[in-house]
Amino acid sequence: MEYDKDNVDEMTLALLDLGTTGDKRGARAWKTFDGDTMDRLHEKGFISDPKRAAKSVVLSEEGQRRSEELFRKYFT
Repeated sequence: MEYDKDNVDEMTLALLDLGTTGDKRGARAWKTFDGDTMDRLHEKGFISDPKRAAKSVVLSEEGQRRSEELFRKYFT
């Protein structure tokens, strides 16, 4: 099936905001989403490397900002 990967990336980043823990300078989110999508978000600079052994990723400053923005756009 073909799909718009950028839209999937946006929705995943928005949902990462829902599960974010920690303060705004060290926010972590569980990495329970599709591996290819998480790799793309890492390549775009929004999250730390999802291939680490940790069960969570750290959102970059831009990733946190964009995640919150997308969550509000799609879910509020």
